[in-house]
Order: sequence, then C-alpha cells, then structure tokens
Amino acid sequence: MTSHGMRRAADRAFISLAAFLVVASAQAQVGMTAFQAGAIEVTLTYPTTAQARPIALGPFSLEAALDGAPRDQRHRLVVMSHGTGGSATEHHALAAALADAGFVVAQPRHPGDNFRDASRTGPESFRQRPRDVMQVIDALAADPRWAARLALDKVGVHGMSAGGVTGLSLSGAQWRTLNLVRHCQTHAQDDEGFCFNGAKDDAARAERKASFDRARNVPERLLPPDLKNLQGGLSGSADPRPDARIAAVTLAVPVAAIYSAESLARIRIPVGVVSAQRDEVLVPRFHSGWVLAHCRSCTLLAELPGGHFDLLWPWPESVAREVAAQQVRGGLPTPGFDGRLRTQAHERIVDFHRLHLQPLP
Repeated sequence: MTSHGMRRAADRAFISLAAFLVVASAQAQVGMTAFQAGAIEVTLTYPTTAQARPIALGPFSLEAALDGAPRDQRHRLVVMSHGTGGSATEHHALAAALADAGFVVAQPRHPGDNFRDASRTGPESFRQRPRDVMQVIDALAADPRWAARLALDKVGVHGMSAGGVTGLSLSGAQWRTLNLVRHCQTHAQDDEGFCFNGAKDDAARAERKASFDRARNVPERLLPPDLKNLQGGLSGSADPRPDARIAAVTLAVPVAAIYSAESLARIRIPVGVVSAQRDEVLVPRFHSGWVLAHCRSCTLLAELPGGHFDLLWPWPESVAREVAAQQVRGGLPTPGFDGRLRTQAHERIVDFHRLHLQPLP
C-alpha cells in the first residue's frame, strides 16, 4: 500500500518521458508507452525489437525502449493493479519480466487511488478497480494498433496489496464493507496496518475506531445497504467471474480479509499467491493466508522472508522512507533482504501466467 503524493516529481517526468532518456547499450528488449483507456491513464510494457535505454523518472531508474514498436505478432495480456497510492513505476521489474517472456502488460493508474490522487482510497476504490481493468481490456480490444497484437480470449491479472482486491474480485470472490468493519472490530490491534491505514494521528485513529464501533451489536438487517451489499464476483452463477476473459490471477501481499470464506472457495480459475513473512502492513494470517486457507484453486508461489514493500522494484531509498512514514507500521524495507528472492518470486509469477495463458490460439 504505497502512499499518495510521494512521487509528484516522478509523475511530471513521466508526462515528458522522452526528456529523461539517457543513451546507453540495450540490456532488455522491453518497450514502454502511454495508453489512454477513456479517463484512465495506462502504462504499457511489451516485447519490442527496439533498443532499451535507461530512463530516469525522478528518483527512479528504469530500463525500456520508450515508444519502441511492439513486435509484430500476437501476445497474451496481463493487467497489473498497483497498491493504494501507487503507480506503474515501482512495479517495472515485474512488468519487464513479463514483457521479456512475451506478454503485453497494461498498468492502469487507478483514478482516485494513486500517488497523485487519494480521494477514493479504501472501499470506494475497491469497488471501482475491477471495472478499471475491464475498461482497459475493452479499450485495447478496440484500438487498431493493439487489437491486432493481442489474444484477449484469456487475460491474466496481477495485483499487489490493494491490487489484490482487483485480482480476487475478478476471480469471482466477493466482499462487503461490513466484512472490513467486523474484521477490524475484532483484529484492529493485530492488523492495525490495514485497519488504520491512512489514520496516522490519534484523532484519526479514534475517528476510525468509532466508525467500526458504530456497527457493533447492531443487527445486520438494520445496517445501511452500502455496508451489506456484496461487491466483486457474481452471485448465483456457476461462474462467479464478472469478466469471463480473466483466466489466471497472481496476487502479491494482497488485501484479503474483506472476502468471505465461502466466496473464496467458489473461485475456479488458477490463482497464485506471493506472501511475505514479515508483512506488518497486511498481516499474512489475515490476508494472504486467508486466501490460501479457503481458495481451493489458489497456490502459494513464494513466501518471502521480508516485508510488504520488499516486493517492489525499483524502490529508491528516498521513496521507501517517504512511503514508510505514511504507514501505521511495517513500512520500511527489511534489513538484509536478499533481492534475488524478489527476482525469483517475479520469475514464478511469470511462469504461472505462462503456464495458464499460453499457448496462443
């Protein structure tokens, strides 16, 4: 769950990305370009024959061929959903690994829940995120340049942190805001990184706790519909997915305590999970462990000995400290964390999508 507002300079740099190119020898055949899906800004990362070059985005350093021509062949699509207050930038290593394996990767900047704009974080964003992904797929299918290069009968999704809500909902799992409230009534201290996310000072925490307590001991029939309404997957259907094109999902340290055990058990498509043993932002037993305990089609891909943000790369120290300062607990990188383990986790995510999305028709 990355903080909003910590990378405004990087955003300005992205708008005029070409100005930040530095000539160097190619290290990967990975292209990157901007795409617009209605009002949603999207970063596309894809295989190319163009030369990749270092790109400086504020404190971030990436490697890609900016606006390089995509390879003239068909590819599978993986849509990546960032965490709260996040962007595409800190997920570039995974996006590049997927592109290097032959996938086109689309990374929407979720409106109202990104590093520039945090006006809709939490349940409002949780409801909208799956729709963002479907809108991106539809926009690519309608774009002449990309439609000819994509096989969209089977699409992959990857979600990190709050992006896990995107992936689980598109898998068919269902959640309610009431589930969040009930969870935090019982586990606010043990899972405070989640329950009090964004509520740093005493007044904000007291207000958040009061909002949880207002529903305590109230019969569910008397609670307002916005608390009780099911969100995410489809009810009363043999296939609970809201979009049948979604064929494989991977999750990294996902938000998951809001999902019912019953709906997790209804998931039928393959879902791969990466957990972090020392995650204090989303405690594993309430989130990634909850998914693995109840979802029969879910598989543990990797269990890293680090924390929540050790999955991100590039992750400059200045950004890491700024993001950590916004967390209730557990935001700093794990001392001594071996980055090779992150690379291995990325490789397992890539292999998972390769297994379940390929070959092409």
